[in-house]
Amino acid sequence: MTESSSVPVREAHLLHELILVSAARTPDALALTAGSTHLRYAELADQVRSFSQGLMGTGLARASRVGIYLDKRIETVVGSFGAPAAGMVFVPMNPLLKPEQVGFIMADCAVSVLLTSPERYALLQPTLAQGSSLKHIVLTEGADATLPPPPEGVRLHSWAEFMAAPACAGHRVIDTDIVAILYTSGSTGRPKGVVLSHRNMVAGAKSVASYLENHAQDTLLAALPLSFDAGFSQLTTAFHSGARVVLLNYLMPRDVLKAMEREKVTGLTAVPPLYIQLSQLEWPAAINENLRYFANTGGRMPRETLDLLRQRVPAAKPFLMYGLTEAFRSTYLPPEEVDRRPDSIGKAIPNAEILVLREDGSECAPDEPGELVHRGALVGLGYWNDAEKTAERYKLLLAGVGGREGGLQLPEYAVFSGDNVRRDAEGFLYFIGRRDEMMKTSGYRVSPTEVEEILYATKLVGECVAFGVDHPTLGQAIQVIATPPAGAEALDLAALQAQCRLHMPAYMVPAGIEAQPGPLPRNPNGKIDRKLLSTAWVERQQTSA
Repeated sequence: MTESSSVPVREAHLLHELILVSAARTPDALALTAGSTHLRYAELADQVRSFSQGLMGTGLARASRVGIYLDKRIETVVGSFGAPAAGMVFVPMNPLLKPEQVGFIMADCAVSVLLTSPERYALLQPTLAQGSSLKHIVLTEGADATLPPPPEGVRLHSWAEFMAAPACAGHRVIDTDIVAILYTSGSTGRPKGVVLSHRNMVAGAKSVASYLENHAQDTLLAALPLSFDAGFSQLTTAFHSGARVVLLNYLMPRDVLKAMEREKVTGLTAVPPLYIQLSQLEWPAAINENLRYFANTGGRMPRETLDLLRQRVPAAKPFLMYGLTEAFRSTYLPPEEVDRRPDSIGKAIPNAEILVLREDGSECAPDEPGELVHRGALVGLGYWNDAEKTAERYKLLLAGVGGREGGLQLPEYAVFSGDNVRRDAEGFLYFIGRRDEMMKTSGYRVSPTEVEEILYATKLVGECVAFGVDHPTLGQAIQVIATPPAGAEALDLAALQAQCRLHMPAYMVPAGIEAQPGPLPRNPNGKIDRKLLSTAWVERQQTSA
């Protein structure tokens, strides 16, 4: 454990202390459920301590990165909180990512320890051989003769061995230290690592738990990936409140309803595509007896879906939320306002200030469109190893803006979201649109350039462009326009789609690929004109409808 963890903890300031405080307060309360496995807070705290001792036994330095490539399971949670307890940084990687994308993340932030399963380890083998920073691999089960040996210089550990390491002194950690790097798609095509501190995540947990009114009798369902800030928030808010979290890996939407009924879930947070699917199913009556709230994040929920959900669970309060990975969570619409203003993203969450600013950094008047800017304790530490992107998104606030007083001499950075919004006379915010070209599909932020880079790597296209188009259930669907490669008369659409499925996570696979003769039109800067092509595609669909 960290040096500071040797002192009795009464209030959480560091991420892992969310568990330690609840364990000291209610050691026998259930903390975590995964299938038929249940851990009480005292048991979870012990496992977190053991994993942190395993990490300290490696001799790695403070703030070394610990990559976690697993689905939702006990070891995922233990590793995510055990790494900070050792004074290290956890890097959760979406289990849907392909080996190439996992390899990029591991190389980008120099992962020293990888926690994964034997099956995923085998799939990653070619990628791991290319790394230079990796020193240790921890497998959730023991290695056997069928598994390939680790790369030279890398030690392979079983979970049991790693958890049995003797106690040793920990690193000194304070709440402004890095605790996590969460990777999200960037407009340049490569994932961006959002750097968060202990303070960011603990403040976020306390803020969200306060407006959702989470308490020790709650049971929260973790249906979202834990590599998402909103998914991981189910853990932090529950542990702060002394509540229970149920981990769920599901294949069909009906599995979510079954889990909610079986586990008597009181709080559900999900993204619009899942809610759309759930709203079309019959809900067991028992769910309505227990569910206190359902919360939406990752995009606007269609009004029809919201109405259907409220019919399914009339006793549950709806919370419509807006957030940024760069600042965890920004706004929420109180349930009592949903009928009056269902299109609003609400107001700032507790302990955050949301500004609407003009291009010159001054504040907009009521109903004047401007950029949503978030200031306060939840603002992250920038993008890992990317000064240019950090400067674009994290900027200095002008004196006199919001609560920023003119006499202050030290600078204050805020997150400039890139989203256009307006604020009405009563202070409620309304989303207008994204400033960049990022696509939002199935709750994921996807870069068009990232899609295009994978398409180009197949060597099956000459030129290509990807863009998002409105979709009734996905939010946006990914559409691609491509030209045949040099020397080919036609585009092999079947082969191209097969390569997409092989090299992309399911949410990134294009819904449609349209062939066009080359070259594709350019804008004045000589770049392929994405806007022109996407507009023309939409017009063709409308004409043919």
